[in-house]
Amino acid sequence: MSVNKVILIGNVGKEPDVKHLDRNVVVANLVLATTERSYTLQNGTQVPERTEWHNVVLWGGLAEVAERYVHKGDRIYIEGKIRTNSYEDQNGIRRYRTEILAETMDMLSSRNSSSAPASDASPSYQ
Repeated sequence: MSVNKVILIGNVGKEPDVKHLDRNVVVANLVLATTERSYTLQNGTQVPERTEWHNVVLWGGLAEVAERYVHKGDRIYIEGKIRTNSYEDQNGIRRYRTEILAETMDMLSSRNSSSAPASDASPSYQ
């Protein structure tokens, strides 16, 4: 048995990039920042703060929700799986892109604006 499961809680780094494809298929790409706080080891060694940037891909209904309600700076919960794609750049060099294919998204930021769904202050989408 194998498991490919990722859980992230972080802040959206920029507005989602949403594309409407053929047959009413919607895909959204966003960048999510997760930060580990700095700390000091028992021996006095300082470990600095570290931020990781994750490429998150949302399809269908999740992408539509992201288009309407997710904005730069929002705190969200993402559950999904990791996927790595390879491609050749314009110079013929093989490049890799690791993405999180989102299966669930929870919006953790409170919204006092009219852009939030009126029925639920902290909606969860699958």
